[in-house]
Amino acid sequence: MINSATRLSSRLNSPRWLWSYIAAGAAWVAIILVGGNASEAASAALAFAAFTAIASIGQMLVMTVGGGSVDLSIPSAMTLGAVLSMKVMGGEGYLIPMGFAAAVLSGGVIGFANAMLVRWLRVPPLIATLGSSLVVLSIAIAIGHAIKGSPPAALAEAVQMKAIGFPVVSVIAAALAILVGVGLERTLLGRTLCATGQNDRAAALAGLPVWSARLAAYTLSGALAGFAGALLAAYSGGSSLDLGSGYLLLSIAVVVIGGTKAAGGEPAVAGVVGASLFMFLLVSFLNTVNTGAGVRILLTGLVIIAVVSGNAESKAR
Repeated sequence: MINSATRLSSRLNSPRWLWSYIAAGAAWVAIILVGGNASEAASAALAFAAFTAIASIGQMLVMTVGGGSVDLSIPSAMTLGAVLSMKVMGGEGYLIPMGFAAAVLSGGVIGFANAMLVRWLRVPPLIATLGSSLVVLSIAIAIGHAIKGSPPAALAEAVQMKAIGFPVVSVIAAALAILVGVGLERTLLGRTLCATGQNDRAAALAGLPVWSARLAAYTLSGALAGFAGALLAAYSGGSSLDLGSGYLLLSIAVVVIGGTKAAGGEPAVAGVVGASLFMFLLVSFLNTVNTGAGVRILLTGLVIIAVVSGNAESKAR
């Protein structure tokens, strides 16, 4: 009897991120049951979830430092990254590295500015990142109206290809997730991020560079958003001024659903990837059964509330 209870407890206490993959698998099966194509659904999910995962990893880093930290400038940083990358490339293949560098650099500057607003002006993270997002979007609109950006043919072809049977963009996202996961586990910065989210006062008293960790989290979030925007523009055939508009709620939802603690201190990189797959497959399922966008938004909100409530109850226990 005791052994059975122990085994049950072990199963229920499996890694938080595992549930996002279970949910993704259930959504994929649901698509098949209503008449969807299994291989097409899986391939599309791997491709489009990659952009969500890349942007959401940055959101996860910001939320990990705790203190109510959240990055609402991600959609604007993605849009500006897309516009700048296409402008710098100008359709020329030899300028592809410079285009991506411009996107990453612009996003990093946005994240750095967000951190300065929070640190020096004492602006709450929610207000700071929301305000900066409006400024950044205005800049993107000013630049975007003057150009008609499209990716170089070589880049457009490359991002549509498959590597070892998987879409190239999904391989990039997976490699990035592994890199960030190892960094969180094995580097001083990663451990400081987690310690800051768990108890920033204790981390500071222990001599950890708490402020540097917060600065790095915001800067990396912006840089990843810029990279995701450039990659998405290359994949979709060019930049647009609403390219990042759907990633505000989505990036937060993916982080929370993936198992990262909303209060900070406990990131779950693997869960970000699984939750990105789940959210895309959920939307695909709702589209297959001809459900409206309103229901999708409602379900997303309910899932977030359920996951956050579950985390709160678990912490209380």
